[in-house]
Amino acid sequence: MSTLGILMMGLSYSVVFSLTIYCFYRVLTTPDASEHEHSPLEIDTRDADPPAK
Repeated sequence: MSTLGILMMGLSYSVVFSLTIYCFYRVLTTPDASEHEHSPLEIDTRDADPPAK
């Protein structure tokens, strides 16, 4: 492999690794994330309905 190929491979790995670390950081440090984790109460799951015949 040529020197330019090794340089490009190192640059590519660096970009992918940096982007992965940045995305994990953004997801794991979201302020007040626990306040936004809920579902609407009006969802009808139909688990209390009698079985259909």
